[in-house]
Amino acid sequence: MTVGELENIIRHSEVSRVQFKERIDDNYSIGAEMVAFSNSRGGSLIIGVRDKTGGMNPLSYEEMQDTNQKLSNIATQNVDPRIGIETDSVSVDGGHIIVVTIKEGINKPYKDNKGIIWAKQGSDKRRIVDNNEIAEMMEECGTFIPEISAVDTTIEDLDLDTFKEYLLKRFENPLRKKGIKPSDYDAKTLDEIIAAISRNITLDRLLTNLRFMRPDGRLTMAGLLLFGQAPQLVRPTLTAKCISFYGTSIGGSRFRDRVNDADMEGNLRHQYDTIMAFFRRNLRYVQPGKEFNTQGVLEVSDIALSELVMNALIHRSLVRPAPIRIFILDDRIEIHSPGNLPRGLAIGDIENGTSMPRNEQLFYHANFLLPYSGAGTGILRAIDEGLDIKFKNDEQTKEFVITIPRKVDPEVSSCNYEDELVNQNELTNELVNGTNELPNSTNELANDKQELANELSFVKRSPISNKEKDIVNFCSVPRSAQEILDRVGVTNQTRHRKKYIQPLVNAGYLKILTTENGGTKGLRYVKVKK
Repeated sequence: MTVGELENIIRHSEVSRVQFKERIDDNYSIGAEMVAFSNSRGGSLIIGVRDKTGGMNPLSYEEMQDTNQKLSNIATQNVDPRIGIETDSVSVDGGHIIVVTIKEGINKPYKDNKGIIWAKQGSDKRRIVDNNEIAEMMEECGTFIPEISAVDTTIEDLDLDTFKEYLLKRFENPLRKKGIKPSDYDAKTLDEIIAAISRNITLDRLLTNLRFMRPDGRLTMAGLLLFGQAPQLVRPTLTAKCISFYGTSIGGSRFRDRVNDADMEGNLRHQYDTIMAFFRRNLRYVQPGKEFNTQGVLEVSDIALSELVMNALIHRSLVRPAPIRIFILDDRIEIHSPGNLPRGLAIGDIENGTSMPRNEQLFYHANFLLPYSGAGTGILRAIDEGLDIKFKNDEQTKEFVITIPRKVDPEVSSCNYEDELVNQNELTNELVNGTNELPNSTNELANDKQELANELSFVKRSPISNKEKDIVNFCSVPRSAQEILDRVGVTNQTRHRKKYIQPLVNAGYLKILTTENGGTKGLRYVKVKK
């Protein structure tokens, strides 16, 4: 290190990766600093600089020799497990400054000689006592694998139908050799599928061999997340929070839509389906061609969203007690995934397609349940969709954040929404107050009453979402329920008709066209003209 580089570091004062010490007068304190750097991202101790003022107080040659010996002893005797350090000396006027480099440890958590675990927090350090933080350190170093850790659940907590689907996909070729074709799947029981895979294996043994269950009968974390009926009952934070806000701030208190916790409750495939349904009903649909009646596509590539959602579900930290958070705002989409990038991986690496799975079990087995290749190139495929995606590895909040910009639609901005409410209220008052001045002509009175009824009917309508606007516009020509729900991206079931179509009928945006005899066969819905 040169004098200029040293002066530049001192000029910026103490930060999270730099600590000043005038002299080593307390071996325990220096050991605690080494522990904190080793448990964090590494850093430097600079000996011969006053920590209060940043002024230099260089060491003499004899002091430098003695300090180097002390540092070596502290690294081996005051840090457990022992660490290696690198020292450098910088010659300045009046003596020497010692720069000690401590790398991020590969055997976390490190402790001082009292058994205390420290980590850096800003320019200071803090004591670590939370088991989740300790587990996270161990996960980074590979000394703890949360996916195969036991969870207080049993085989009774599994969704065996999902497990059957997994087996059918994973063992498709062996089953085909046994004469079981995809057309036979529905007729085969889970026990029959397992017997075809291996004659002498039981369900319990198969789950244990695949590391979805421990020998004592408890499910592993991977088994619960992949096949559990409701993993959130025992791990409440292994879920996702989805909110569509008015405006551009996630601090806003008003939202268009949110997914209830109960609706998100389920395994990874259920969570994936629920999140994608949230996107598909809250993002705008645009026409790819000039013909209005062509099938619309999401304003943000469905392929990109699918890849990014799977990335969040599969690669999230399993030890951080926080949910995945997904926000839709007027100008962007944000996906917050708990946990920083795995150690040694940078944003530039993932943008170039480098993959380093955090959860290897999920990474491999989810390939048979979710629509991804398992090759670790999901983010690269999302980028290839032409989106200006921004990535942030936020070490302060301990999360990986993906931001996707949206084109602002002035018709649905929060300001326009507020103005719409004000204008509707004003129009209602004008119409109500104006009824005292009735026209003399009976015909004019009838016409005005009808116009008044029409206008009042319109202003009573509540604001609708972009998705609902798309449905209404889609019905500019009569559409069947099947056509509408195909556009939404859901199946034609009663619950979906009640959710997506009936509210628009009740609110007066759509009307029903029946057959000539009033029957419901061939029912069509059409947009109500204002």
